Amino acid sequence: MRAVIAEDHPLIREGLTRVLESGGVEVVGVAGTADELLEEVAKRQPELVVTDIRMPPTFTDEGLIAALEIRRTRPSTAVLVLSQFVHRQYALELMEQDPAGVGYLLKQRIGDLSTFLGDVDRICHGGTVIDPEVVAGMLARAAHNAGLERITRRQREVLELMAAGRSNSSIAQQLFITEKAVVQHVSGIYDTLGLPVSSDDHRRVLAVLRYLNR
Repeated sequence: MRAVIAEDHPLIREGLTRVLESGGVEVVGVAGTADELLEEVAKRQPELVVTDIRMPPTFTDEGLIAALEIRRTRPSTAVLVLSQFVHRQYALELMEQDPAGVGYLLKQRIGDLSTFLGDVDRICHGGTVIDPEVVAGMLARAAHNAGLERITRRQREVLELMAAGRSNSSIAQQLFITEKAVVQHVSGIYDTLGLPVSSDDHRRVLAVLRYLNR
């Protein structure tokens, strides 16, 4: 797996490089601005892009815009966007085009190396990863939405993991329940929230995120 990293802070950029390389990812290019990122991607044609959201010159959403452009022109490229703060709308924008092979994580997740590298691997293999704090914020914001008040505690746990991009088998392992039980909980969540039924892990992530952010 070949990757390009975009991060304006040299120490963080070096740290990311070492972390990814420790997980078997070859870092073939680095960038300090969004424009440099686009140039590096065009030149190196990596399978993975890891970028900060806030990049020079305005330090607002240059990295996100570059990530969206990369996904538009190179949809097979996995993209992991890192942020220092929780921005629900950024997560939604990133997922809108195609949630497969896309991740949105807070920078603090890098400290947990095994979990971070596991998330990177899942994204590189077409999975979807949303930071748990982003999901928790959406759930808290939508706590009084019709439907959420009617779901059970276990269904809420399943819903949170669904929104974070976990598959049924992964949810079963994390909650120590059978995959059949997960399917039943997911079906109940669909019915209660009025979500469109989908067996596609990526599409159901998008459906849940849209519901929580409405």
